[in-house]
Amino acid sequence: MEFGRELLFFFSALGAFNGLILSLYFIFFVKPQNLSNKFLGVFILMLSIRIGKSVFFYFNPKLSFHFLQFGLTACFFIGPFLYFYIRSVEESKERIKKEWKYHIAILLPIILTIGYLYPFETNIDLWRPYIIKSIYFVWFLYILASIYTLRNRANKLLAKTKEVTILDIWLLSLLIANLLILTAYNFVSFTNYISGALTFTFLLYLLVIFLFSRKGKEIRLLNKEVKYADKKIEINKAKDLLIKLDQLMNDEELYKNANLKSSEVAQKMKLTTHQFSQLLNDNLGKSFPVFVNEYRIESAKKMILDDNSITIEAIGYENGFNSKSTFYTTFKKLVGKTPSQFKSSVL
Repeated sequence: MEFGRELLFFFSALGAFNGLILSLYFIFFVKPQNLSNKFLGVFILMLSIRIGKSVFFYFNPKLSFHFLQFGLTACFFIGPFLYFYIRSVEESKERIKKEWKYHIAILLPIILTIGYLYPFETNIDLWRPYIIKSIYFVWFLYILASIYTLRNRANKLLAKTKEVTILDIWLLSLLIANLLILTAYNFVSFTNYISGALTFTFLLYLLVIFLFSRKGKEIRLLNKEVKYADKKIEINKAKDLLIKLDQLMNDEELYKNANLKSSEVAQKMKLTTHQFSQLLNDNLGKSFPVFVNEYRIESAKKMILDDNSITIEAIGYENGFNSKSTFYTTFKKLVGKTPSQFKSSVL
């Protein structure tokens, strides 16, 4: 093997090997031992097996068909475990505990039956391209399902007025990286087949650097933030809480307090500060400042139209803004017009 090929083999195989080590870390050793971390570990394990198969096959085309079939079987489960990792972060664990078993109970017999009745070694024309393309298609379908699951986080990232968390960036980065690897495998010829493995190696190290950089702050993804996600408020309960919150804001006019804190509102709602923040982020896609300012601006709009005896500047102060400039900036951002322009356009 030439030096260039040796170097190429080293970097491509390195990603598969380190992915294997990382997967075992998530499955058996990371704290806390929750469902999300195990899903992430199995996802990386399936991906690493698939990558390892690609590396060895590229450098040794005479590789045993049993090894090739094993790698493609693992590939069949990359999408499902990515999807359920994301779901486990986003939704109630009790629901996920049931659903993922149903999916695997359907998918596992399908791929094992096909592999048994039509082994790769004696059915190459069937596997290439039909079964392999079907495996990639299942992977792609689960990516689409993952994209749908993360749609609110993606909207937060695109909306400059909404607070983006480390967890948002992590999940979206993981999804995009997975899509890039699938693309690298699905749209290249055999001469560039190793590109999928190299893409995986490159993206794996980028994600690891992101995860463990900044003096360990990103470790929260594996404990505090994921643990926090485990306690996500059920949809029906969240709807009731939002109705109660709206009544509270309007009846007590809490937004008129310029120094209003999220902890104060949470206390009135009989929630912890984390639960209250989660209620806003997960169900409204808003940070607390944006949420409160919307009430302030709606109240200000009514006062502008109903009371000509008070100045616009005074209206801003009356509704909880600390300065005229903050009031004007917020009003323009949410309404699209300055208070004076709004008044002129309506009256």
